[in-house]
Formats: sequence, C-alpha cells, structure tokens
Amino acid sequence: MRVVLVSDVYFPRVNGVSTSIRTFRSDLDRLGVDTALVVPEYSAAPAFPDDALVSRVPATRVPFDPEDYRMRWTALVQALDAACARGVDLVHVQTPFLAHYAGVRAARRAGVPVVATYHTFFEEYLHHYMPVMPRAWGRALARRFTRSQCRDVAALVAPSAPMRDQLLEYGVDTPIHVLPTGLPADRFQAGDGARFRAAHRIPSGVPLLLYVGRVAHEKNIDFLLRMFVDVRAARPDALLLVAGEGPARAALRDLAQSLELGDAVRFVGYLDRDSALLDCYAAGDVFVFASRTETQGLVLLEAMAQGTPVVSTAVLGTRSILKPGCGARIVEENEEAFATAVLDVLGDETLREELACEARPYAAAWSSMAMAERLVELYRGVVASRARAPHPDEEGAAGSIAPRRA
Repeated sequence: MRVVLVSDVYFPRVNGVSTSIRTFRSDLDRLGVDTALVVPEYSAAPAFPDDALVSRVPATRVPFDPEDYRMRWTALVQALDAACARGVDLVHVQTPFLAHYAGVRAARRAGVPVVATYHTFFEEYLHHYMPVMPRAWGRALARRFTRSQCRDVAALVAPSAPMRDQLLEYGVDTPIHVLPTGLPADRFQAGDGARFRAAHRIPSGVPLLLYVGRVAHEKNIDFLLRMFVDVRAARPDALLLVAGEGPARAALRDLAQSLELGDAVRFVGYLDRDSALLDCYAAGDVFVFASRTETQGLVLLEAMAQGTPVVSTAVLGTRSILKPGCGARIVEENEEAFATAVLDVLGDETLREELACEARPYAAAWSSMAMAERLVELYRGVVASRARAPHPDEEGAAGSIAPRRA
C-alpha cells in the first residue's frame, strides 16, 4: 500500500502534529506501507534530516506567527501531483489549511479516497488568535468550517474520544475513528535527570515542576504561572521549567516578572527529543499541564513513560488519557486546588513513587505500533469501500492508479 500524507506543519517545527506524523510514518514503514510526505520548507530554520519520500514545498512566513510557514499553492499542487503520479492508494490530510484543499484536489485527480486527522480544536484557537471576533461568532465559524471540510473526506481520525464527541456535536456525519498517536519504543528509554539538572544548574534537592509543549496562549500556561505563586508560598525553593517555544513566550516572561516569580520560572526552549527531552522529563518531580485545547495530550504520556508524576486538568482530549491508575492527580482548573495537589506530590516521597509505578506501565499500553496497525486497517477499509462504490463525480477514476503493495 502507498499513502501520500500532506501537512501544513512538520519538523523542524515542533508540535504534536509533527510528532504524530513522524511516529506513524516510522511504524507504517515497518508494516509495509510506503508514506510519501509533502510538507513546508522552513527556510529560516535548521534543516531536518528527511528521507527520500519527503517533499519540501517552498513556503513563506505566516504574518504575526514566527513559527509557521504557508506553502506556495502552485508548488504544493505540483508536489502532490508528482507524489500521486508515482502510484497511490489514498491521501491522508493532517492539517486543515492549504494542505486540506490541495490534498483533496490531488486525491480527486488521482481517483483515490481521502482520510483526514482532526488534530486542531479550532474554537479555542480562533478565540486566542482572533480576539477581536466575538467568541460566539468564532465558535459558529469554526463549526461551519469544520463541517465543510469533513464533507470532503471518506473518513476522519480523531485522536481521542472527546474529540470525536465534539465533532459529532458539530453535526459531522463523516465516519469518525478514534485513533491516538502512540508512544514509540524510544520514548521509554530512561532519561538521565541528574545530567539535565547539572546542565541547567539545578541542585538535586530543588523541587522541579515541568511543562513541556508549545508555548502558546491556548495552552493555558498563564494559569500554571499563577498557580505556581501558591506553590512558591509553601515551597520557596521550587522551580518551574517551561520547555518549548511559541508566540506566548514573551508575554509569559512578562507575567512571571509581574507575579514576582523572577528566576523561579525558566524558559529553556526546544529540547532535542532523543536526548535532552528525555532527561528533562526524568529530572522533574512533577509534570504540570492545564491546556484546554488538546485533541490528545501526548506529552502527558511522555512524562508518564519516564515515571514522572503528573498533575493536570482533564479537558477535551486529555480526558482520554487521564484515568484512574495512570500516575496522575487530576484536578479542576482552580489555582488553589491545583497548587495543593502539586504540593501534596512534592511533599510525599511515597506518593511520588506510587504515581511513578503506576505511570510507567500505563504509558507502555499506548504502543505506537498497535496504533499504526489500527491505522492500516482503516486505510484498507477505506480503499476497499471506494473500490466497491466509487464517488459518482469520479466514476471510473477509482483504481486508475495501481496499488503498490498491500
């Protein structure tokens, strides 16, 4: 089987979509599925080591967003047509911007079906990035936009059951398959917490809270900073470390200063996923998270895989991960209650060890290979359905490009 993936984001741009794509591609390859990938070229970023099936499309910066790039339409169309011309069974769209429209167009020209993964919870994104728009207008626009795009595809992948339920509430009637991104085996390699603390001059006995992820407004990191004021009142030696980059970094630095947290909050930027990030997770005494927009929340599982206790709210996609016995304390979005849970974990070594012992085996159950096997079954089912009943607008086109291998 051969699949063409298309996305508006990919490494070196670090986020959950990039991680999901790389994880699934690696396991799909082991299962005999070829995946060509069409993604932006990040001219101002360090080159990422691509394989031969990755096509980089010339792109320009998105205004007011230093991290993201917009692919040039003509070049994107040409890259997708070239990828499909080498033989394709299915197109899998990963993002809802230019990649969606170009991916649907390419699939129709090739006479193959389209699958899309719904990674992005638009309601909250519009609220944060278009604040002048009344929230009710943004919600209505997001839902209409989502329904329109979902009608273009044969099947949808939702990273969590709550995200599926949200789509159903929107009125989406395209078949939805709940399929999280799993953890690859290398995420379970033990990180060296002592090495990380030494590199960042954090003494071994200092209580360390961690946040890992995009440093963006919708991640609710400002709540964590305000909560941390209460933690510091009880544990003046505690530190909060924020690993990641994003458009909210400057505002959060200013907020930390206004809250008189000073050097107690450290922003360390992106960390290498294969070494420093694992060490970072292992260095932490507690991982803190309060995002309202996650369609899954993969960083929670990554922390659990290192045996790091978690304190988190459970909203949208994170509800599918945060279950009893997962190695986490689940709390409401209340600064005092959240801080109390953090202090309970920091102050009780036995509790930390119990949570760590729960977390590791729980994370191990989220195997990326098992998720990839389910995705292959979805692909096969969509392709088989298309072969039985081609779309009336494309009668005779289905099957015009021969599958490469099953």
